[in-house]
Amino acid sequence: MAVHVVLFEPEIPHNTGNIIRTCVATGTELHIIEPIGFDLYKKNIGRYSSNHMENARVSVYPNYSDFASENKGVFFFLTRYGKQPPSAIRFSEIAEDIYLIFGKESTGLPYALLKKHPERCFRIPMAEEARSLNLSNSVAIVLYEVMRQLDYPGLSFHEVQKGEDYLESFDL
Repeated sequence: MAVHVVLFEPEIPHNTGNIIRTCVATGTELHIIEPIGFDLYKKNIGRYSSNHMENARVSVYPNYSDFASENKGVFFFLTRYGKQPPSAIRFSEIAEDIYLIFGKESTGLPYALLKKHPERCFRIPMAEEARSLNLSNSVAIVLYEVMRQLDYPGLSFHEVQKGEDYLESFDL
């Protein structure tokens, strides 16, 4: 079982760059459904992803149908019309791959797609005055909730690059 992030027609390179960094940090594959509102392979995307692009696992699909036919598992859809928070879904009880699908920044996911899967739609709780959150923040919130429920599979609980006892090495 693996966790995947899916972006449906992303429009803003900064968001996608941040999401790439989050996917690398969580060991998740990123799936992108075209059209993309920018050049995914332009030099700047590396800057937006904090140069994590070389470690990223990214697959691109020409449309949702191709994505759905090539990937098997359980699909979940983030939408403001969802009636449950991600914490209400028992991700740890799912034995198949989990796909977290996020819509484009301007309009979200198509209503026709959401209406086919109302039991798999969820929302991030927020104040009534707020319509939505930033896409990259939403991905991070939801992805880390899933990882928490799965007990952070394959993720490190200590600093690897500078060493587990890095703070202890300083005399103040």
